[in-house]
Amino acid sequence: MIPSLAERLKTETRSLHTAAERSHFMGALMRGEVDRAAYCALLRNLSAIYGALEPALVRHAGHPLIAPLHAPALFRATALARDLGRLQGPRWAEDMALKDATRQYVARLHELDARRPALLVAHAYVRYLGDLSGGQMLRRVVARNPALGGEQGVAFYDFGDPLATRALTESFRAGLASLAPDVSEADALVAEARRAFGLHQQLFEELTEEIP
Repeated sequence: MIPSLAERLKTETRSLHTAAERSHFMGALMRGEVDRAAYCALLRNLSAIYGALEPALVRHAGHPLIAPLHAPALFRATALARDLGRLQGPRWAEDMALKDATRQYVARLHELDARRPALLVAHAYVRYLGDLSGGQMLRRVVARNPALGGEQGVAFYDFGDPLATRALTESFRAGLASLAPDVSEADALVAEARRAFGLHQQLFEELTEEIP
Protein backbone atom coordinates (compact mmCIF):
# COMPACT_ATOMS: atom_id res chain seq x y z
CA MET A 1 0.00 0.00 0.00
CA ILE A 2 1.28 3.45 -0.90
CA PRO A 3 1.79 5.48 2.29
CA SER A 4 -0.36 8.57 2.74
CA LEU A 5 1.09 12.05 2.62
CA ALA A 6 0.65 12.36 6.38
CA GLU A 7 2.57 9.13 6.94
CA ARG A 8 5.35 10.19 4.61
CA LEU A 9 5.67 13.61 6.22
CA LYS A 10 5.99 12.03 9.64
CA THR A 11 8.46 9.30 8.74
CA GLU A 12 10.58 11.14 6.18
CA THR A 13 11.11 14.22 8.34
CA ARG A 14 11.55 12.45 11.67
CA SER A 15 15.34 12.70 11.85
CA LEU A 16 15.35 16.37 10.87
CA HIS A 17 12.55 17.11 13.33
CA THR A 18 14.53 15.43 16.10
CA ALA A 19 17.70 17.33 15.18
CA ALA A 20 15.85 20.65 15.38
CA GLU A 21 14.28 19.76 18.73
CA ARG A 22 17.68 18.74 20.11
CA SER A 23 19.48 21.86 18.98
CA HIS A 24 21.53 23.67 21.59
CA PHE A 25 19.18 26.65 21.62
CA MET A 26 16.01 24.63 22.14
CA GLY A 27 17.67 22.53 24.81
CA ALA A 28 18.78 25.66 26.64
CA LEU A 29 15.27 27.10 26.37
CA MET A 30 13.73 23.95 27.85
CA ARG A 31 16.28 24.02 30.70
CA GLY A 32 15.52 27.65 31.53
CA GLU A 33 18.96 28.84 30.41
CA VAL A 34 17.74 31.38 27.83
CA ASP A 35 17.28 34.99 28.94
CA ARG A 36 14.55 37.36 27.79
CA ALA A 37 16.63 38.94 25.03
CA ALA A 38 17.39 35.57 23.44
CA TYR A 39 13.81 34.42 23.85
CA CYS A 40 12.56 37.60 22.18
CA ALA A 41 15.02 36.98 19.35
CA LEU A 42 13.34 33.61 18.79
CA LEU A 43 9.88 35.18 18.79
CA ARG A 44 11.01 37.98 16.46
CA ASN A 45 12.29 35.53 13.89
CA LEU A 46 9.20 33.35 14.16
CA SER A 47 7.03 36.43 13.68
CA ALA A 48 8.65 37.07 10.31
CA ILE A 49 8.03 33.47 9.25
CA TYR A 50 4.37 33.57 10.22
CA GLY A 51 4.09 37.04 8.75
CA ALA A 52 4.97 35.56 5.37
CA LEU A 53 3.19 32.22 5.70
CA GLU A 54 -0.22 33.27 6.94
CA PRO A 55 -1.13 35.91 4.33
CA ALA A 56 -0.07 33.39 1.68
CA LEU A 57 -2.35 30.75 3.19
CA VAL A 58 -5.22 33.24 3.13
CA ARG A 59 -4.55 34.18 -0.49
CA HIS A 60 -4.61 30.52 -1.51
CA ALA A 61 -7.32 29.31 0.88
CA GLY A 62 -9.32 27.95 -2.05
CA HIS A 63 -6.50 25.75 -3.33
CA PRO A 64 -7.59 22.09 -3.12
CA LEU A 65 -4.57 21.11 -1.04
CA ILE A 66 -4.73 24.13 1.26
CA ALA A 67 -8.49 24.39 1.82
CA PRO A 68 -8.76 21.31 4.10
CA LEU A 69 -6.07 22.79 6.38
CA HIS A 70 -7.20 26.41 6.33
CA ALA A 71 -7.94 27.41 9.93
CA PRO A 72 -7.37 31.04 10.94
CA ALA A 73 -7.64 29.94 14.59
CA LEU A 74 -4.17 28.47 14.12
CA PHE A 75 -2.61 31.73 12.95
CA ARG A 76 0.15 32.99 15.25
CA ALA A 77 1.35 36.33 13.85
CA THR A 78 -0.98 38.42 16.01
CA ALA A 79 -0.15 36.45 19.16
CA LEU A 80 3.57 36.82 18.50
CA ALA A 81 3.18 40.57 18.10
CA ARG A 82 1.35 40.66 21.44
CA ASP A 83 4.13 38.76 23.21
CA LEU A 84 6.86 40.85 21.64
CA GLY A 85 5.07 44.08 22.51
CA ARG A 86 4.87 43.01 26.14
CA LEU A 87 8.39 41.62 26.42
CA GLN A 88 10.41 43.81 24.07
CA GLY A 89 8.41 47.01 23.66
CA PRO A 90 6.45 48.70 20.88
CA ARG A 91 9.43 49.05 18.51
CA TRP A 92 10.31 45.35 18.51
CA ALA A 93 10.00 45.03 14.72
CA GLU A 94 12.39 47.93 14.09
CA ASP A 95 14.83 47.18 16.90
CA MET A 96 15.44 43.47 16.33
CA ALA A 97 17.32 42.17 13.30
CA LEU A 98 16.39 38.94 11.55
CA LYS A 99 18.75 36.00 11.29
CA ASP A 100 20.02 34.84 7.90
CA ALA A 101 18.03 31.61 8.14
CA THR A 102 14.85 33.59 8.65
CA ARG A 103 15.55 35.79 5.65
CA GLN A 104 16.03 32.64 3.55
CA TYR A 105 12.85 31.14 4.99
CA VAL A 106 10.77 34.25 4.27
CA ALA A 107 12.16 34.48 0.74
CA ARG A 108 11.20 30.86 0.14
CA LEU A 109 7.66 31.45 1.42
CA HIS A 110 7.28 34.44 -0.90
CA GLU A 111 8.52 32.31 -3.80
CA LEU A 112 5.97 29.59 -3.03
CA ASP A 113 3.21 32.16 -2.63
CA ALA A 114 3.94 33.43 -6.12
CA ARG A 115 4.75 30.20 -7.95
CA ARG A 116 3.96 26.98 -6.07
CA PRO A 117 1.31 27.62 -3.41
CA ALA A 118 0.58 23.93 -2.89
CA LEU A 119 3.95 23.59 -1.15
CA LEU A 120 2.79 25.97 1.57
CA VAL A 121 1.09 22.89 3.01
CA ALA A 122 4.50 21.59 4.06
CA HIS A 123 5.22 24.75 6.05
CA ALA A 124 1.78 24.72 7.68
CA TYR A 125 2.49 21.11 8.70
CA VAL A 126 5.90 21.93 10.19
CA ARG A 127 4.78 25.01 12.12
CA TYR A 128 1.24 24.38 13.31
CA LEU A 129 1.55 20.77 14.42
CA GLY A 130 4.70 21.79 16.27
CA ASP A 131 2.87 24.63 17.98
CA LEU A 132 -0.02 22.38 18.94
CA SER A 133 2.23 19.66 20.40
CA GLY A 134 5.75 20.60 21.50
CA GLY A 135 4.71 24.23 21.72
CA GLN A 136 2.48 23.34 24.64
CA MET A 137 5.50 22.06 26.57
CA LEU A 138 7.31 25.31 25.79
CA ARG A 139 4.32 27.22 27.10
CA ARG A 140 4.78 25.62 30.52
CA VAL A 141 8.50 26.41 30.48
CA VAL A 142 7.89 30.07 29.65
CA ALA A 143 4.93 30.46 32.01
CA ARG A 144 6.96 29.43 35.04
CA ASN A 145 9.98 31.58 34.16
CA PRO A 146 9.53 35.26 35.16
CA ALA A 147 12.68 36.15 33.18
CA LEU A 148 10.80 35.20 30.00
CA GLY A 149 7.69 37.09 30.99
CA GLY A 150 5.88 34.26 32.72
CA GLU A 151 2.20 34.23 31.85
CA GLN A 152 2.66 37.56 30.05
CA GLY A 153 4.76 35.89 27.36
CA VAL A 154 2.72 32.88 26.28
CA ALA A 155 0.13 34.24 23.84
CA PHE A 156 2.05 32.50 21.05
CA TYR A 157 1.26 29.09 22.53
CA ASP A 158 -2.36 29.86 23.49
CA PHE A 159 -4.93 28.10 21.32
CA GLY A 160 -7.58 28.17 24.02
CA ASP A 161 -8.28 25.60 26.71
CA PRO A 162 -7.05 22.00 26.35
CA LEU A 163 -10.28 20.91 24.67
CA ALA A 164 -10.01 23.67 22.07
CA THR A 165 -6.34 22.88 21.48
CA ARG A 166 -7.10 19.20 21.04
CA ALA A 167 -9.94 19.99 18.64
CA LEU A 168 -7.66 22.14 16.50
CA THR A 169 -5.05 19.38 16.47
CA GLU A 170 -7.56 16.74 15.45
CA SER A 171 -9.04 18.98 12.77
CA PHE A 172 -5.63 19.73 11.28
CA ARG A 173 -4.67 16.06 11.28
CA ALA A 174 -7.99 15.13 9.67
CA GLY A 175 -7.45 17.75 6.99
CA LEU A 176 -3.95 16.46 6.36
CA ALA A 177 -5.22 12.88 6.16
CA SER A 178 -7.78 13.93 3.56
CA LEU A 179 -5.13 15.19 1.16
CA ALA A 180 -4.39 12.91 -1.76
CA PRO A 181 -1.74 14.54 -3.93
CA ASP A 182 -0.28 12.57 -6.79
CA VAL A 183 3.13 11.00 -6.32
CA SER A 184 5.11 13.90 -7.73
CA GLU A 185 3.21 16.41 -5.56
CA ALA A 186 3.70 14.24 -2.48
CA ASP A 187 7.42 13.97 -3.21
CA ALA A 188 7.63 17.75 -3.53
CA LEU A 189 5.71 18.30 -0.28
CA VAL A 190 7.96 15.93 1.66
CA ALA A 191 11.06 17.61 0.21
CA GLU A 192 9.66 21.01 1.17
CA ALA A 193 8.96 19.88 4.74
CA ARG A 194 12.52 18.60 4.99
CA ARG A 195 13.72 21.96 3.72
CA ALA A 196 11.63 23.71 6.37
CA PHE A 197 13.09 21.62 9.18
CA GLY A 198 16.57 22.29 7.86
CA LEU A 199 15.94 26.04 7.94
CA HIS A 200 14.61 25.73 11.48
CA GLN A 201 17.76 23.95 12.55
CA GLN A 202 19.87 26.66 10.90
CA LEU A 203 17.84 29.33 12.69
CA PHE A 204 18.29 27.66 16.06
CA GLU A 205 22.02 27.41 15.46
CA GLU A 206 22.16 31.14 14.67
CA LEU A 207 20.07 31.95 17.74
CA THR A 208 22.64 30.20 19.93
CA GLU A 209 24.72 33.36 19.52
CA GLU A 210 22.04 35.17 21.56
CA ILE A 211 22.42 32.97 24.65
CA PRO A 212 24.44 34.86 27.31
